[in-house]
Amino acid sequence: MQAFINEYGGQILTKSAEHIYISALALALGILVAVPLGIVLTRFQKISSFVIGLASVLQTVPSLALLALMIPFFGVGKLPAVIALFIYSLLPILRNTYIGMKNVDWNYRDVAKGMGMTNLQSIFSVELPIAMPTIMAGIRLAATYVIAWATLASYIGAGGLGDLIFSGLNNFQPPLIIAGTVPVIIIALLSDFLLGLLENKLTPTALKQEVE
Repeated sequence: MQAFINEYGGQILTKSAEHIYISALALALGILVAVPLGIVLTRFQKISSFVIGLASVLQTVPSLALLALMIPFFGVGKLPAVIALFIYSLLPILRNTYIGMKNVDWNYRDVAKGMGMTNLQSIFSVELPIAMPTIMAGIRLAATYVIAWATLASYIGAGGLGDLIFSGLNNFQPPLIIAGTVPVIIIALLSDFLLGLLENKLTPTALKQEVE
């Protein structure tokens, strides 16, 4: 065990850092695109089904096939991997943002309007905080997906813990497989825990008490 850590310890840390970088960047892009888009769709109901349906279709494409499709356009490396993972992160965040915003009681909107709030003020001060638990549930789900699928990014030269896993599979070295798999699980669990803390912080106190 000590010999294995001495030999591969540095590589495990480096690959873990690459994995986190790829996953975090893809998830951040997904949030930046899907949350505003989900909010906009609640104001344009006629196109909401088409846009969410398109996102659903994109997620049905096998992850390895989508990664391969990125190569002719973006080559190999981290860029195509981030773009592919970004596409996969869209649906859970977009769908949950749309559902969360759409399910906000109209009474809250009427109160905001009665207080003289503009549409944007109502969204940011009233609707978003109420919809936050649903939105964060989508982000937490997307984070789990992205971290898991990022292991396949090694097939197109993006690095990450997938390098250790597939190297172990190709060379029949179970310790390498475990060295790649365990950190992925830890990263996924840790990210879900941290996002849970963020969700708790962003959710209005009155709403949390109502749920309890």
